[in-house]
Amino acid sequence: MYIPFNDMPGSARLWIYQADRPFTVPERASIENDLVHLCETWKAHDVPLKTSFRIEYSQFVVLAVDERDAGASGCSIDSSVRWLKGLQQRLGIDFFNRQQVAFLADEGIALHPMGQLKTLFENGVLNARSVAFNNALTTKADWEQAWKVAAAETWLSRYLPKAAGVQNPS
Repeated sequence: MYIPFNDMPGSARLWIYQADRPFTVPERASIENDLVHLCETWKAHDVPLKTSFRIEYSQFVVLAVDERDAGASGCSIDSSVRWLKGLQQRLGIDFFNRQQVAFLADEGIALHPMGQLKTLFENGVLNARSVAFNNALTTKADWEQAWKVAAAETWLSRYLPKAAGVQNPS
C-alpha cells in the first residue's frame, strides 16, 4: 500500500536508482503514476507492503518500504527490479549502470564515468567539495542525512590529487 514518503519512518528500507539521463516532463508523470501503482500492489508473500517513493532531480527513483509490519522479501525486491527494468526498456533509460557517478552541478546532475574520475579531479573539473550522491544508502534516515555528500568525505577521496610537497611519514 502506498504511504506518502514523508510519513515513512527513518528506519524504512531504501533503494536508490540513478537514471542515465533526466526524465522528460511526460516521462516523469508516467513514472510517478506507475510508481503509485507499484506501491499499491507491492507484496511480500501475499502480504501488502507499506511502500513509497520519491523522484529526485528528475533522475533518481527512491523506493522505500516500512518493514515494521512486513519486510520486503527477495521475491518482492526482485519484482521491483523487474518493474524498473520494464520501465527502462519502455522509456530507453538505464537505471543499472553502476559505472556512472552522479554529482550535483549548477545545471542539475552531471554524470561522470568512473574511469575518468582521476583526470576530472586532477584537472579541477571536480574537487574535494564537489557534491556526490551516495546511492548505496539503505534507510530513509541515512538518505536524509548523507545522500548528498562532499567528494572528500566519500570513497571518491582516493581520486583527489595529493597536496604538493606533502611527504608520507616513514
